Amino acid sequence: MLVNGNLSAKNRAAEGQTMDVILAKRNASSDPIEGMFDFLVEENGSIPTIYAHHTEEDMTLALSQPWCSIGSDGLAHSIEGPLRRGRPHPRSFGTFPRVLGVYVREKHLLTLEDAVRKMTSLNAAKIGLKDRGVLRAGAFADLAVFDAGRVIDRATYLDPFQYPDGIEVVIVNGTVTVDHGRHTGARAGRVLRHGR
Repeated sequence: MLVNGNLSAKNRAAEGQTMDVILAKRNASSDPIEGMFDFLVEENGSIPTIYAHHTEEDMTLALSQPWCSIGSDGLAHSIEGPLRRGRPHPRSFGTFPRVLGVYVREKHLLTLEDAVRKMTSLNAAKIGLKDRGVLRAGAFADLAVFDAGRVIDRATYLDPFQYPDGIEVVIVNGTVTVDHGRHTGARAGRVLRHGR
């Protein structure tokens, strides 16, 4: 369990460390549960953490299944301004570039076409979004233009505020929203609901 949130001044040095290391430094080895509760009390009952709940073998098995789509529960963050807050999981900046760079280009686990299908049309179909995730007349034009030879995530657990490399243009509902690393100011997105 990796502590990844903003802690109080007293415990700031624990940010980016695993709980076993933190408890050892607090001399809580004789009773780690008591040490963890002391830490929780000092942080008003909340310690933001990242859990390692699956292995690379688990990920490889899941990704290789034809019915397994690829999504993210990452949040909307920015590297600056009001959306730069906390210490988010790196998936907020790099889920899809990681799939394209690591599992397609480096490991050859998926073809580029299948990875894109799993991230777009398969996801949209699973949750009942109509005219999304496909390129065809009458569908919403949501596109990401990327360099398949260069796309990769850069965000890490300790330094998550890093945009990926290799994404050139992002188009939302037919409107260019990101153009070569620069947000155009367009706000063409909308909340999507099942069946719409």
